[in-house]
Amino acid sequence: MVKTSILASAILLLAASAVSAYPTSMDDGLAPLYHSPEAEAIANGYIVVLKDHLDTNQVRTHCNDIGRYSKRDLMDDRLDPLTAPGIKLTYDLPGLKGYSGQFDDAMLEHIRRSPDVAYVERDTMMYASELQRGAPWGLSRISHRDALTLRTFSKYTYNEDGGKGIKVYVIDTGINTEHVDFEGRAEWGATLAEGDPDVDGNGHGSHCSGTIAGKKYGVAKKAHPVAVKVLSSNGSGKNSWVIGGVDWAIQRHELDASNAKKEGRRYKGAVANMSLGGGKSRALDEAVNSAVDSGIVFAVAAGNDNRDACNYSPAASELAITVGASDISDNRAYFSNYGTCVDVFAPGLNILSVWTGSKTATNTISGTSMASPHVAGLAAYFLSL
Repeated sequence: MVKTSILASAILLLAASAVSAYPTSMDDGLAPLYHSPEAEAIANGYIVVLKDHLDTNQVRTHCNDIGRYSKRDLMDDRLDPLTAPGIKLTYDLPGLKGYSGQFDDAMLEHIRRSPDVAYVERDTMMYASELQRGAPWGLSRISHRDALTLRTFSKYTYNEDGGKGIKVYVIDTGINTEHVDFEGRAEWGATLAEGDPDVDGNGHGSHCSGTIAGKKYGVAKKAHPVAVKVLSSNGSGKNSWVIGGVDWAIQRHELDASNAKKEGRRYKGAVANMSLGGGKSRALDEAVNSAVDSGIVFAVAAGNDNRDACNYSPAASELAITVGASDISDNRAYFSNYGTCVDVFAPGLNILSVWTGSKTATNTISGTSMASPHVAGLAAYFLSL
């Protein structure tokens, strides 16, 4: 699969130098059940994608049917509400309608026999694509066409209004919105990670946001990072949460575009960054593609397994800008995934940025998680000008 992107091509000129999920065997009349061998499955967790032709009323009727089917189990007050059977999240993306939840074998068969269902996918774990912990040389690199020298090593050439008016949805562990490097521009958007507070208890999302939009550490220094928390404080979360975060970002983006039109203002667009990954997920890749179709420029991390990025999601999404990591000498970082699904390489080794714990905390870490925000920031920078 060869991916194409006008923005990715532009970014390549400015900044670069340097398997499908498998369906289980099924009986006639059952919708396909997909699960990637690379993925870590969640017990009784499933993502259900409905057929495209269903309208809102038909979707509601289907979900009500599933709710009635599981009602007897929900009456058991001994069950943990986070793991009790039933629908947990619903999705209404332009190209993907459905829901996710906890379903036992009987419920799963009932769902798969419904003529409304296109396919079912095992819900799986997703992880932040950080590799290790350790002046952001990456900023210098993306503003120079040639390899860095002693003369250009610490120089970042930029427009001081870069990113102004652009929201960047950071779909991650959250953002330390009080950090001084954001100058009050960061905001909390939504928390999809069940049971987690509206704070970044990890640091990963804050680090990515700092590279995107920090005053000192960021590419687009006037952009507005928006926290969409889909990973818990330990840096992991459900794929169903991630898809929910993408859905939320699309709805917020479309609302902003609609309001701008009503008010006669120019809407410059929006960007999303997702520095996380897991096994191949058709549902997640379709969700990201829907976001791009809605007008969001989407940057994703290629992954840190030193393997073909096409075997992982969202790296395999056809319409996202998939970013591998390069080192200071413009070589592919030793951990970075590669292959035809990777659109561009960006700085990802020993990157200094914002952290959590205080208003001035910083950290130096490595990974394709650090590379993707450079590209997301660059997208916000260009959209704003």
